[in-house]
Amino acid sequence: MSTAPIYGLMAEFDTPEQLLQAAQRVHDAGYRKIEAYSPIPIEGLSEAIGFHGTLLPALVLGGGLTGCILGFGMQWYANVLSYPINVGGKPYNSWPHWIPITFELTVLLASLTAVFGMLALNGFPRPYHPAFNVPGFTRASQDKFFISIEALDQKFDAVKTKDFLQSLNPTEVVAIEE
Repeated sequence: MSTAPIYGLMAEFDTPEQLLQAAQRVHDAGYRKIEAYSPIPIEGLSEAIGFHGTLLPALVLGGGLTGCILGFGMQWYANVLSYPINVGGKPYNSWPHWIPITFELTVLLASLTAVFGMLALNGFPRPYHPAFNVPGFTRASQDKFFISIEALDQKFDAVKTKDFLQSLNPTEVVAIEE
């Protein structure tokens, strides 16, 4: 291991089954800052590393409700309070006419919240990640499987974590340099 500050440790595996077993053992050992890299979807991998969901659906719901309230509120304010005009004997608060704009603002704010919320929760824009420093990591998109444990994990100890990863029988264990 080098003297440069490390981002974490990464283990390389040859098969998806090995990665899935290793991910389950890493999570069972108490590590929580885990990331798995695979060229194919592996059923059960996200559960094995402890990923159970995201805040994004709640954010999108909040964005949609905000759009709904804003759309209806703007029209109500304009037609009832700010500039009331009696058109054809209809009441000032003629809400059925406001449904299209209310719907459009609901969809607009929900979709914008989805896009920007996803980018924020994923930590984007991030043009560079320390995992790219690992030799052979480019094969994560071809035929190799990797699991990494970040140095920020509460249980992380460079020597003990490396020994633990070695016990999982990987092809290789390397330090991820910053």
